[in-house]
Amino acid sequence: MSPTDTELVEKANTAFYEAMEQGDFEELSTLWLDEDISCVHPGWPVLSGRGEVLRSYALIMANTEYIQFFLTDVKVSVVGDTALVTCTENILSGGPAEEAGELGPLVGQLVVATNVFRRTSDGWKIWSHHGSPVLTETEGEEDEDSPS
Repeated sequence: MSPTDTELVEKANTAFYEAMEQGDFEELSTLWLDEDISCVHPGWPVLSGRGEVLRSYALIMANTEYIQFFLTDVKVSVVGDTALVTCTENILSGGPAEEAGELGPLVGQLVVATNVFRRTSDGWKIWSHHGSPVLTETEGEEDEDSPS
């Protein structure tokens, strides 16, 4: 039995995050469409075009020693040759440490993401990625609406 479009899109989405975790820029490059792509990393402006988008991933990979994605709330919707994936990226990452050969402190972050895919003759390719940070309440903010 051949896989459904939804399963193929899920596989393409997983491959995107696995390429990031492995720091595999070549693999990541093959997952994107050749033209008209866009990307918004949390806190960044919109990046347009293959050159700008792939440069951003090269920069992130060069400055990230370790990254792991735990995806939750993954929802896939396929309409014709377009697919939409929404998910929560539970990210654990670490940058270079002060001491050579050691990993810097690990940082956890929550990002909600929208990944748009298009069907091509080579399978499903990423058309657009948009990540937005999830702001968490800090102590003292949860009672803001209550009268003092």
